[in-house]
Formats: sequence, structure tokens, C-alpha cells
Amino acid sequence: QVQLVESGGGLVQPGGSLRLTCAASGSIFSINAMGWYRQAPGKQRELVASITTAGVPNYVDSVKGRFTISRDNARSTMYLQMNGLKPEDTAVYYCNADPLYLDYWGQGTQVTVSS
Repeated sequence: QVQLVESGGGLVQPGGSLRLTCAASGSIFSINAMGWYRQAPGKQRELVASITTAGVPNYVDSVKGRFTISRDNARSTMYLQMNGLKPEDTAVYYCNADPLYLDYWGQGTQVTVSS
């Protein structure tokens, strides 16, 4: 059974940093590329960063140079280091497979960037 648990969010000032963690259980992590998604109020959920099982990352243009995705396959854990945070990064952040294939989401972790 798949379980995804996101943590590490919080309130941070513009320019600040946060590190998000995704702990996965079940087979989802070992056989899939994984991604960090976010959903801001009134907007659709979007994929912001993904990483293959071999560790090759990919980023949406709006976070390139500021966010770094990584994964620890032995621990079934994925991370998102977010630096230079902007108010427009405010959202609930989720982890999941990329591409999506399950109708399942964890509870997410709230990131709020505000002065």
C-alpha cells in the first residue's frame, strides 16, 4: 500500500530557504521517477521538479537555479531544497510519481513566503 508523507514546510520571509522531505512507502518510490508538485490557492496543481530513479533532475523554469531535488533510494525519501523563496512560491507542496498514475495524494506541506 502506497503512503506519501510530506514535511518541512513553514512560514519564511522572501529570500529564505526551506527543505522539504517526502517519505514514501510501498513500491511507488523504487520503480518510478518522483516529483514535487504544488498547488496555490485558486490554481491548479503543477509539477515543479522531478527526478528519475537514476537521479536525473528536471525543473520548471520558474524554480530553476533556486530549487534542488534529490532522492535517497535506500531510504525511499525525496527532498526539495528551496532557496531564494518568493511570495509566488506559496502553496501546498506534495510529492508523487512522475508521471502520475495513482489517484492518491498525501496531506502535503504548506509553504508560505511572506514578510
